[in-house]
Amino acid sequence: MVLSWYILLLYIHIFSVVLSIGPYFVLFPLLAKIRIAQFELLPEYLEPFRITVRLTKHAGHVLVATGILLTWLTAWTWKTSWIVFTVLIMVASLYFIARAFSPLLRKLRAPHDDRNVLVNQLRSALIWYVIITLAMMWFMVSKPSFW
Repeated sequence: MVLSWYILLLYIHIFSVVLSIGPYFVLFPLLAKIRIAQFELLPEYLEPFRITVRLTKHAGHVLVATGILLTWLTAWTWKTSWIVFTVLIMVASLYFIARAFSPLLRKLRAPHDDRNVLVNQLRSALIWYVIITLAMMWFMVSKPSFW
């Protein structure tokens, strides 16, 4: 069996989607521990968030690069509706991830008055990011045609 460039790129593309979304589901159980942890132990619970954001950022680079190459190799065009919507959602997710996680993690690392408020904001950001990325994945998998 000959492994084509298309199949290899598609596999890498799908794997990068898994790396872009999957690690965030592991973070939900940490929220309860962050809520009750002693301040001195808090960095240990926040480190997985930092690692996840960094991992998904790099996986996103691979995702974009392979997506561009796959579009170039196939009959799809940049004017295809599902590609347009995927790119728009991707841009929104980049803006969202830059604004949502890093500032909250910095606030949690510093002495603060009400950790519950910050943890609730972090939980909300986590939920929204998962929704945004799952919406992007839905467009890539179902490939709906709007025009």
